[in-house]
Amino acid sequence: MGARRRCYHDSTIIDARCPVRHSDGIDSSSLYSESAVKAGITTDKADLVSASVPYKIMRTFQIPIYEQIAKRDAGFYQRLAKAGFRLDFGEDGSGLFMKYLRRGSGYYIDVGASELIVEGKIKLKSGVSIERINEHSVRLSDGTELPADLLVYATGYGSMNGWAAKIISQEVADKVGKCWGLGSSTTNDPGPWEGELRNMWKPTQQPALWFHGGNLHQSRHYSQFLALQIKARMEGISTPVYGMGKVHHLK
Repeated sequence: MGARRRCYHDSTIIDARCPVRHSDGIDSSSLYSESAVKAGITTDKADLVSASVPYKIMRTFQIPIYEQIAKRDAGFYQRLAKAGFRLDFGEDGSGLFMKYLRRGSGYYIDVGASELIVEGKIKLKSGVSIERINEHSVRLSDGTELPADLLVYATGYGSMNGWAAKIISQEVADKVGKCWGLGSSTTNDPGPWEGELRNMWKPTQQPALWFHGGNLHQSRHYSQFLALQIKARMEGISTPVYGMGKVHHLK
């Protein structure tokens, strides 16, 4: 049997600005490193240190980090912008991690695709969205039409609140309210200020319904406290809840 190889000419449609950061430099500290291990900093200690920074002041730490990144990788970002990529470092310059905490979307960790964009191997169409899908093409919001054999929708994650509506009911989802975000009054993270990630790893307005998510650090660290809260209730231990957050947004 013979094998056939098909060659695809890729085009990527981007409808919003987003920050980009190289994957090999994604950890802004040395907490998770071989040198940290040699110094006696275990993964648990590193997780605790990472979780110890209050969300209210975290942006002030992130802004200078991304200012340094912008200078260090200036050539890389200039090439991306020249290729048509709509870059930003967040509304206040606090970069990828704050976007992640505020809205859980709108950023890209580069693992190689950026160089393909710079080299022209992946073509970009920025600032538009798909208006209509035809049999062999897509029509964009600016009126242009692109031929297409294959469409891949890279739309990110579904909201936890949305999944609660699908799996349980819309009534329960509305009772719980929006999940994730800090109330920073930035795009997709409306105020008021919450102080914690909405409805994550803590009691919600719906009894016995808990939400767990996040990156590896958050999953390792906060799963311990989520498990303890559930276990305490199973054992009949008194678990009073002080100041449960109000629901300000449904999704």
